[in-house]
This record gives sequence, C-alpha cells and structure tokens, in this order.
Amino acid sequence: MKWNNFEFLHPQFLWLLLLIPLLAIWYFLIRKENSAALTISSTKGFEANPSIWSKLKPFLYVLRLLAIALLVVALARPRSVSMSKNTKTNKGIDIVMAIDVSASMLARDLKPNRLEALKVVAMEFVNQRPNDRIGIVVYAGESFTQTPITSDKRIVMGTLSELKWGELDGGTAIGMGLGSAVNRLKESKAKSKVIILLTDGVNNTGFVDPKTATELAVGQGIKVYTVGIGTNGTAPFPYAKDPTSGEILFRNALVEIDEPLLKYIAQQTGGIYFRATDNSKLKAIYNEINKLERTEVEEFKYYNFEEKYRFLVLLVGLLLLIEFALKNTVFRSFI
Repeated sequence: MKWNNFEFLHPQFLWLLLLIPLLAIWYFLIRKENSAALTISSTKGFEANPSIWSKLKPFLYVLRLLAIALLVVALARPRSVSMSKNTKTNKGIDIVMAIDVSASMLARDLKPNRLEALKVVAMEFVNQRPNDRIGIVVYAGESFTQTPITSDKRIVMGTLSELKWGELDGGTAIGMGLGSAVNRLKESKAKSKVIILLTDGVNNTGFVDPKTATELAVGQGIKVYTVGIGTNGTAPFPYAKDPTSGEILFRNALVEIDEPLLKYIAQQTGGIYFRATDNSKLKAIYNEINKLERTEVEEFKYYNFEEKYRFLVLLVGLLLLIEFALKNTVFRSFI
C-alpha cells in the first residue's frame, strides 16, 4: 500500500484495526459487571456527587485501545520512500540529416512548401532524440556541412529553422550530399551511425557518383534511410522571379524523383526507402525512422527507506506506562 512517498510494508496487519471498535463495545458492555455492587434497602445515606476521577476511569481503557491501535500500525511497517534516478546510455547513435535545399524544394505540393514542411517534421524528430548526436548537411548543386555532429540540440534546432534555398548552386547533387554526410560520420565512435538522405529530384550535377558514395557508406558501416519527397504527378514548381515585385513565380511541372537510385542506396546500406507525398506521410516517415533507430538507455533507480514504526512502538510503551501509573495511583481506589 503506497501513497506518494509513503507506504506500509505489511498492510495486511491494518485489518486488525477492525478489532478496536469491537473491544470498545465489549468493554462498555461488561463495565457494570466488573463494578462492585451493594444491595441495600435505601441509598439515601450514600447519596453524593460522584467524583471526577470515577468519571474518568474509562480513560484508562481508551489509553489501552490507543496503544493497541498504534501497535497494529507499527506491525504494518509504515515508512517513507525517496527515489533517485540515474540513466546510462548504452548505445549512442550518431545521425546526419542530408537535406536537399535546391529550388525545387519550394514546390507547393506539401504545405506551405516542401522545405518548410520538412523543417517542422525534422525539428520534431530532433526533439525525440535526447540521447543522440545529430549533424546537418545541406546540398543542391554542391554540398557542405551546416552543423557538425553535436549533442547540443539547440544548435541543431537553430540550423533547421534557418534552412533556406538559394545559398548553393542550382541542381541536385545527391552523390555529393551523401558523400559529405559519410565524411561527417567516418570519425564517429558511435556504435550506430545513420544518415537520413532527403531529396525531391534526380542526381543531375556534382563530381561524386551516388553509387561511389554508397560504397563509402557501406565501408564505414553507415545505414542510410532515403526519403523521396514530392507528390505523384505534377506540382507547382518555382521557375522564375517576377521582375517587378521580385516574387517567385510557380507553374505546374512533372514531379521527378530518382526512386531506383534512392532504393539502391537504402538497400545497399541496410536502410529503407520512403516516399513522402504529403505532410502527414512525411511526418509518419520520420516517426517510423525514430522507432527503427532507438538508443538503448538503462535506468537505475535508488530507493531510500525511512522506517516510522520505531516511534510508534515507543509511543505504545509510553501509553501503557501512563495507564499502569494512573491505575496504581490516581485511580487505585476506583478499581
């Protein structure tokens, strides 16, 4: 039996408390039988106001009942419990998110666009990985490390929130993005190394062949989860800027994702290929990856017990001593 940080080790003894009211009833029923009686023809000569001590005589039995009740509670072993926790990470995971930031990531088949939808989902993913180190690689026509692998989630979240297109040359260099991510992980001492490679197009530029980068990942024992983002059919793609307002202009174009390549990369490295055709599917994909790659955390709990029964036993002894003393002094003439 437990309430917050207090418990009884042997609560079954508390059932004995039901005897207390029975003992009280028994005492008051036989009280008259235990009192001496004198039968005479008239009691006028004995009439007098009863002494206060005679009225307090039942108080002795109350002390005894209270002592019994406290003894029962002491047998139940009341104690307070305090607990401290210590966690130990047994299997850390280093993760690099390789993110396509080419202009096509502004396509509006995901709301408000692919890049903004990804940022929301990626930040939720990072929040769910408190025990892992995460790095960010971005790529378009070229690639570079936006954030090295770090355990500081504030830095990673800040990087994700500031992602935008237009800082790299045009095109989609999947091979370079994957190669940069592998390079980030090659010195990692983690027992598990993972890359989440996201793109919405085909490899059309860069000097690193995607299959060569895949071989490097296999050699380093790195698992790659690939994500193709974009709806089936056509989607509103950016194609120019309005010369007057400077706003980006959109027109429908065919969505092209090199799914065979992404499937190959995932298969060769032991990962899985996913296709995100809308916001909900993109979120579900990152949730699935989060479940597949779990960090083993061992939790140690330390309990400190402070026994309370000793005080109750002392109190029981004190009550019995008081009863004995009163019985043989103040109430001696009434017993």
